[in-house]
Amino acid sequence: MTEERRTAIVTGGARGIGAAVAKKLASDGYAVAVIDLDESACGGTVDAIEAAGGSALAVGANVADEASVAAAVERVATELGEPTVLINNAGITRDNLLFKMTVEDWDSVMNVHLRGSFLMTRAVQKYMVDAKFGRIVNMSSTSALGNRGQVNYAAAKAGVQGFTKTLSIELGRYGVTANAIAPGFIETEMTAATAERVGIGFEEFKAAAAAQIPVNRVGQPEDIANTAAFLTSEGAGFVSGQVIYVAGGPRD
Repeated sequence: MTEERRTAIVTGGARGIGAAVAKKLASDGYAVAVIDLDESACGGTVDAIEAAGGSALAVGANVADEASVAAAVERVATELGEPTVLINNAGITRDNLLFKMTVEDWDSVMNVHLRGSFLMTRAVQKYMVDAKFGRIVNMSSTSALGNRGQVNYAAAKAGVQGFTKTLSIELGRYGVTANAIAPGFIETEMTAATAERVGIGFEEFKAAAAAQIPVNRVGQPEDIANTAAFLTSEGAGFVSGQVIYVAGGPRD
């Protein structure tokens, strides 16, 4: 880090992976804007950051809405500082088998993951280019490789990877890197909801997943946060256009 505090934006920062990433970046010295659809839901993350001596701002925004994104990023730049680090983490699932999947299920997942990442990145990149420094980390998933019942989510996460690689090509000359993290099984509210939906107790669900993972455990949000911390660091300036599978074993 330089002496001047940099500002980071984490979307979907109210809970789970996003909250862990926001807290980690704050502990590394960033001022962190925590963006989520419900601004009040960001309070826990912001309070934890401030209690630890960090600086944070809760911002409510719909990442799939152009005007909402523009207003949110402008507010961050004005109230917290011009953002040069962006974590595109906001995401939803609308799982179903193809023949049961509605157009709304497809569109809502695409809008949050892909349109949201595009709108946020387009709004923030100007601050990165001006600063001649930027770090973009997009959240993909091992589901990008294909996962039954997730044709929408898998397609969106695969799209995030192509989006990331193209960003690295376009923005690299300005000192901006773009990388993607593809988590495997991470213990969050989202995976707990998946277990409930398929009718399996969460502990049993985690145990079954861990048995298939070489390191013999499921992931924690902090595992993703630690990877994001590296990718946003000064030392990661020669790492760009990469997809890092943080899944406890090889996935590619």
